[in-house]
Amino acid sequence: MKISFLCSNPKHPVNSYIIKWKSENNRKHKIDLVRTKKDLCGGDLLFLISCSEIVEDNIRNTYNKCLVLHASDLPHGKGWSPHIWEIINGGEKIVVSLLEAEDEVDSGAIWHQIKFEVPKNALWDEINKKLFETEIKLIDFAVDNFDLVIPKSQKSVINQKIFPKRTPLDSEIDPYVSIDSQFNKIRVCDPERFPAYFELHGFKYKLILQKICKVNK
Repeated sequence: MKISFLCSNPKHPVNSYIIKWKSENNRKHKIDLVRTKKDLCGGDLLFLISCSEIVEDNIRNTYNKCLVLHASDLPHGKGWSPHIWEIINGGEKIVVSLLEAEDEVDSGAIWHQIKFEVPKNALWDEINKKLFETEIKLIDFAVDNFDLVIPKSQKSVINQKIFPKRTPLDSEIDPYVSIDSQFNKIRVCDPERFPAYFELHGFKYKLILQKICKVNK
């Protein structure tokens, strides 16, 4: 099969998982990893992973199937970084959906969904590991079942909430509020790309959360 991955940011932590999958499957398939839609050249499968571009149907149609990996239990949780918002709001289970790309964002028919649990003590890198391993399972599912899948259309949801794109301001911590009440917000912050921070005494401070050891009480 001829398979393409479009992942916009070369610094996104999912890249190491895609590159590993590409290396393990290069003998069976022709695989490309590109950063912009203009470099897509058509084929059997196109995976959009952490893609910040809108890929129009004239490009999608150069592939037999164009699939999106989205970390929410669709049709609920459309929009940007849904698993981050879910964890901030106290969610302990994340569903990752494999769906067909359409003009309307996150609206395509669903191929498969896999759920994983998020422990209350899991930090951003541990959450990422679970998420990306789940995405790889969905990629394997798509490749292995390419001719067998019967996609399921999404049910309509009234007053659908669309999660907004996160900005650096979403990582701001209030120094006058308890750590406990802000722990979910702190633990999802990538210390390199979107670090948690707070402002105090005329300065801005970067906050790095690191797990040291388990405490027995």
